[in-house]
Amino acid sequence: MAKVIGGRVLELVIVFFGVTFVIYAMVFALPGDPIRALAGERPIGESTIATLRAAYHLDDPLIVQYFRYLGGLFVGDFGTDFSGRPVGAQILRAWPVTLVLALSAWAIEIVVGLGLGLVAALKRNTWIDRTILVTTILATAIPVFVVGVSAQLLFGVRWGILPVAGDKAGWPVAFILPAAVIALYGLAVVSRLMRSSVIDNLGMDYVRTARAKGLSRRRVVGVHVLRNSAIPAVTFLATDLGYLLGGAVVVEGIFNLPGIGNLLFGAIRSHEGPTVVGISTALILVFLVTSVLVDLLHAALDPRIRHD
Repeated sequence: MAKVIGGRVLELVIVFFGVTFVIYAMVFALPGDPIRALAGERPIGESTIATLRAAYHLDDPLIVQYFRYLGGLFVGDFGTDFSGRPVGAQILRAWPVTLVLALSAWAIEIVVGLGLGLVAALKRNTWIDRTILVTTILATAIPVFVVGVSAQLLFGVRWGILPVAGDKAGWPVAFILPAAVIALYGLAVVSRLMRSSVIDNLGMDYVRTARAKGLSRRRVVGVHVLRNSAIPAVTFLATDLGYLLGGAVVVEGIFNLPGIGNLLFGAIRSHEGPTVVGISTALILVFLVTSVLVDLLHAALDPRIRHD
């Protein structure tokens, strides 16, 4: 087990350095001068520009800037934006909104996704099964921004059931619609995984044995089949939590939620490179740690993985 943990941690470190360097290089290779962008339409002297560029080390080689940034990360410093505000403080202020949104979407995936998959498997080859399959295919095919805008028009503008934007209404009212939008793709995947797994397990020998013992269909499905069939879906759900935290960028922009995604979108629009890199690094860390925890959980539950 120690070998498995060591290998996963080593992979995490390699991927972290590689991905963060690529993001850092891409952000600071973008055309335009962030100092001039900060000034906007106002005139700014060349001496002031030179002073600010020196203060933010923008004239140093890229690799030097990157390692200076890593040095700050090791002491918990995500850098400072071009307005002098700590990036870490901005992330901490916006993080609760994104976390609530992601967990709400995750809950929808768990409850609705597993439920639809189970119903589709038990009603196999009926109109219910076909309806669920067609719906999940459509859910994975339609872009999230199309679903988000359509949901705003229907539920917010036309029917007036839910707020269109902002988080003033609080949880759960302000988060139901954006959480449902961001959960749609994962929900479709979970339901299809659950359906396939339940169908496979219904044909297993242990199910025939349980039925031969006289156990009711409800007990066979609820106690034996459901427990074993949920493993593939739960695996996807555990990994998908990291995707939800990162995928909130588009949805937060559509619904104007003051979370990490909206902060990232604003930083990109205003050429705030340090903020973009800092937020991307935080999201990468969350995703990598979640992935490693899932792998370690599998290794603990399934001895075969420890010998691969």
